[in-house]
Amino acid sequence: MAASLDDTIYLDLPAGRVVIAMRPDLAPQTCAQIKRLVRQGFYNGLTFHRVIDGFMAQTGDPKGDGTGGSGHPLKAEFSSEPFVRGTVAMARTSDPNSADSQFFIVLGAAPWLDGKYTIWGEVTSGMEYVDQIKKGDPADNGKVTNPDKIIRMQVAADAEKAPQKP
Repeated sequence: MAASLDDTIYLDLPAGRVVIAMRPDLAPQTCAQIKRLVRQGFYNGLTFHRVIDGFMAQTGDPKGDGTGGSGHPLKAEFSSEPFVRGTVAMARTSDPNSADSQFFIVLGAAPWLDGKYTIWGEVTSGMEYVDQIKKGDPADNGKVTNPDKIIRMQVAADAEKAPQKP
């Protein structure tokens, strides 16, 4: 099922554009917050500070070390949707209601996460670009030295309205 342009996110990475179909049917509050942050330019320039080969790539922390957020924690919106390659979900602490702005993209099936993290989207194209994100040190919980950055995130509906540069 194709998402509307208002429920589609463009995630521009150094390697290319990733398209994420949002899932407001699973996580309406989380999707609303992600869109608000995207429209504020919150994610532009943020790093993929934690990347574990074969597992996931995490971003969305303005501090770049896994401890930051937007200051607006969300209530958990867990679902029975499985964690498969391309799933986009919120990172959190041990408190289920601590997700804020950090999210991760699953690089391979991760059934041990099922029902424990809020899923808000799925990559519909560009996973090959996600696969190219610089990986972190497996001995240091995936911490990345000199990490790749998000060039820009946009709600597709806004990108379509933006005037084209000549």
